[in-house]
Amino acid sequence: MSEHITDTSYQKKRFSKDELLKHMESFSLDLKLSVGIWYFAPGGGRFHEAYVPDKSIPERIEMAADMAKFGVKAIEAHYPIEVNEENWHLYQQLEKETGIVLQSAYPAIFYPKEYEFGSLSNPIDKYRKKAMQTLVDCLRFAKEKNLHHAGIWPGIDGYTYSLGTMFFDMWDRFEGSVAEAMDEVPGVLCAIEPKPYEPAPNNIYRTTADGLIACKDIEERMKNKTNLDLLSKGIPLLGMQPEIGHIRMGFEDTPYAIARCLRQGRLFNTHWNSQPLGNYDQDLNAGVIEWQQAEAMLFVLKMAGYREYFGIDINPERMPVEKAIEINSLVLNTMNERIDSLPFEKLIDAYYDPESNRGEIEMILAKTMEK
Repeated sequence: MSEHITDTSYQKKRFSKDELLKHMESFSLDLKLSVGIWYFAPGGGRFHEAYVPDKSIPERIEMAADMAKFGVKAIEAHYPIEVNEENWHLYQQLEKETGIVLQSAYPAIFYPKEYEFGSLSNPIDKYRKKAMQTLVDCLRFAKEKNLHHAGIWPGIDGYTYSLGTMFFDMWDRFEGSVAEAMDEVPGVLCAIEPKPYEPAPNNIYRTTADGLIACKDIEERMKNKTNLDLLSKGIPLLGMQPEIGHIRMGFEDTPYAIARCLRQGRLFNTHWNSQPLGNYDQDLNAGVIEWQQAEAMLFVLKMAGYREYFGIDINPERMPVEKAIEINSLVLNTMNERIDSLPFEKLIDAYYDPESNRGEIEMILAKTMEK
């Protein structure tokens, strides 16, 4: 088993005004694009059948190979339904032929009917233990295959009615299960992906702040010496995988939420799409709604020197997935070029000396729209 682990504590570095200017002028984000194999053949929803035929995992991996031309460097999958020990060789072949690596795996603990009342927070022991075993197996797989991280989307965990919900117990069960699983398989990064609602009417971790609190609470429960040694070195083991759509569903400001994660060195991965403020989870292509939210997020990542992945998390129901990836790649690269061309000295001066720079940021924004 590999002992390699990614240290994201570099994200916490603070810059003086002069240091920040030098950094912004010399550092450019490396857009390591990542795609999720789950949306290569989108299924139906509550109100309509699937619009495209289902695809097998080998067929989906073949589709991924064609996406290398759009700058895709990595793929993400759920364990064990999309990636497992038996089909791992397919992902190895993908990497050998295209350089596209499997960067992360997520336990599939939100869809099966056993998790009607939650997965890792389920008050019924047999279902919670089943979910926990899937998480343990996923963590072990991630460690053995040297993946960047494992991750948890607690979509089915949460509650329906505020009255009668034992909040402390709900959080204790979930966080205790994650800590126990990570102690059983030490030395693996695990990311939390918050969401306000869907499919649970109220998800267990509704906001970015909730996820960050959960990260600290889970780490405080750990007992394995390997994990404690890593934590003592300042290496975060629990981190965040925020998604633009989920952030905006919760009426949060995207760059603000991302900066919150960076400040704690806990940004393990980013998921890109676009979303009307509030509303149901739409997973639209990046930039088609609220372009400035995504562009400002890139600017915050540039300030922090972010080096991890840029995951495209979409639901292309009405267009070929290849076309959607081409669009998202074009949008993210265009945004990256735009922020690299900004007048950083003027922007930084406008922040540190607002009295002498009234309207300057607005003027900079206006001029960027001329291009």
